[in-house]
Amino acid sequence: MRIFLDNAATTPLDPEVLATMTQVMADTYGNPSSIHAEGRKARSLIEAARKTVANALNCSIGEIFFTSGGTEANNMALKNAVRDLGVRRIISSPLEHHCVLHSLEAIRATGAAEIDMVAIDGKGHVDLADLERRLASDDRKTLVSLMHANNEIGNLLPLEEVAQLCGDAGAYFHCDTVQTMGYYPIDLAATRVSFLSGSAHKFYGPKGVGFVYINSDNIVGPYLDGGAQERNMRGGTENIYGIVGLAKALQRAVEQREVRMRHMHELKAYFMEQLRVRYPEVTFNGDPQRGHAKVLSVSFPQSPKGDLLLMNLDLNGISASGGSACSSGIDVGSHVVGHLYPDSPRHTIRFSFSHHNTREEVDAVVEKLEGML
Repeated sequence: MRIFLDNAATTPLDPEVLATMTQVMADTYGNPSSIHAEGRKARSLIEAARKTVANALNCSIGEIFFTSGGTEANNMALKNAVRDLGVRRIISSPLEHHCVLHSLEAIRATGAAEIDMVAIDGKGHVDLADLERRLASDDRKTLVSLMHANNEIGNLLPLEEVAQLCGDAGAYFHCDTVQTMGYYPIDLAATRVSFLSGSAHKFYGPKGVGFVYINSDNIVGPYLDGGAQERNMRGGTENIYGIVGLAKALQRAVEQREVRMRHMHELKAYFMEQLRVRYPEVTFNGDPQRGHAKVLSVSFPQSPKGDLLLMNLDLNGISASGGSACSSGIDVGSHVVGHLYPDSPRHTIRFSFSHHNTREEVDAVVEKLEGML
């Protein structure tokens, strides 16, 4: 039996989500854009799913648009803000997900907006004082793009505080919440966010479907041209099975949030404790005490076997992710770890948990690491 500790990369599909999707696949074949009975039935399922997402975030159904995933949602928010809202400066961080960083590079290449990087402290947190200074230093229309939880080290952004800073400065705020959606409560009626993204496969839903929240004050045009789908915001026939699956997965994640999060917090703490006892030279990247319960980035000391650590874990039935400061033939270098610990010879493994994981699995991983270090 394999041990899956790569839940920040993706999560297994919830059986109830699969059952719901399968029923829709079998029973609902109409095109949601058609006006006949079959089309209306399909449309009603999409709108019910939109309402589920909106209720989870305490926002209007007219502010939720379904996409192919978090990457498209982030691209849409950033590029449409520049194209349609007159944004001429974007403040982000060097630790963002590549779909944000590469989008920013593409925007910079067009000359449409300047890209500004906020300072990061030694533990990987955004320097809020530096963010406030940067917001005050320029009167051009600005968008701030910062992720809620870092996908590699797990550090959490103080969402409400950043939203307040942006609001006070008259700046737009885009937040990539792909890692935190369904895990942490987000109230968009209380927290002023301009754009927000989510992806179903991070909370036990299907791959290939996500959503973007666009605050109704922000009037932007379609990202994909074509038909009038998604309230004229995204051309193309909707992925009805995926959308229904996303809504079911999010509904279950919200309903079970406290139980799931308590389990993951306890499991992460237990794993850290066992690693410290068994391997005193182990350290942790970022700030695990102020991080996502789901993510633990572990730094192992340099050793002759270190470059093969990720592969040996896999051969021993353990799924995790690599990402050290420097790349090797086995482990792809991490821009996040590399920024925080430049040229470090240590070896990083990201273990990420779900409510399905157990202490027995953690014990097995700790035991098997013995011969790999």
